[in-house]
Amino acid sequence: MKQPKLVAVDMDGTFLNDAMDYDREHFARLHQRMQEQGIRFVVASGNQYYQLRSFFTDYPDTIYVAENGAYIRDEHREYAINRYASSTAATIIARLATVPDIHVVVCGVKSAYVLADERPEWIADVRRYYYQLELVDSFDDLDDELIKFAISCPPDETDALVHRFEQLMDGLAVPASSGHGDIDLIQPGVHKAAGLQQLGQVLNVDLADMCAFGDGGNDLEMIREVGLGVAMANASDAVKAVADAETADNNTQGVLTFLDQLLG
Repeated sequence: MKQPKLVAVDMDGTFLNDAMDYDREHFARLHQRMQEQGIRFVVASGNQYYQLRSFFTDYPDTIYVAENGAYIRDEHREYAINRYASSTAATIIARLATVPDIHVVVCGVKSAYVLADERPEWIADVRRYYYQLELVDSFDDLDDELIKFAISCPPDETDALVHRFEQLMDGLAVPASSGHGDIDLIQPGVHKAAGLQQLGQVLNVDLADMCAFGDGGNDLEMIREVGLGVAMANASDAVKAVADAETADNNTQGVLTFLDQLLG
């Protein structure tokens, strides 16, 4: 592939190592090279914008395709908000209440929301990924634009629950799993590839001129549709099957190693 005009990275299991960090000195050198060559750096993740931004405070030009493509912005500008209709969100919330043994995070533009009677240790874990988080007595009548629902479940039940949500949501939302007990309910047609395409229309960059890195099920569309989709060594078999190339795993900084070679 010719040199890309945009590089997009998933975070957990891809750009970040298992300690939730990255080689900051190595990235600083690569970021400077990307700037010199006119390449935009984009974070494409299922995580909340406010959490993602915390990793790149030294790079205010970073653009975030957050919440699996539902919320696209940088520090100064919102590029797109893909929101649920209020009636659809209410129906999803009611149907989720019928499923036992799951924990729900309702994700909005301003904040994420969990029920105040959830287990404190689970709420503490949620705060690692949602820097803007409010505890509420009910999900009814939240004063926010709702963009995603995040589900925590027993890891060995993830695949079965994905299938159940496909039936239960009946086209209202699409379950996307990154594995390990995490399932996002995203809007039909809203995913990382769609988010990158929306962003590309603003930046005048085609998907064919993008490079993207990923490891999980919510990266499938992105890896398949960009010009150069790169799977991590620790990626799922499904991601590897649609990737154009493969790099080392997240704990050995596979993204940075590949970019070193790609940028020349």
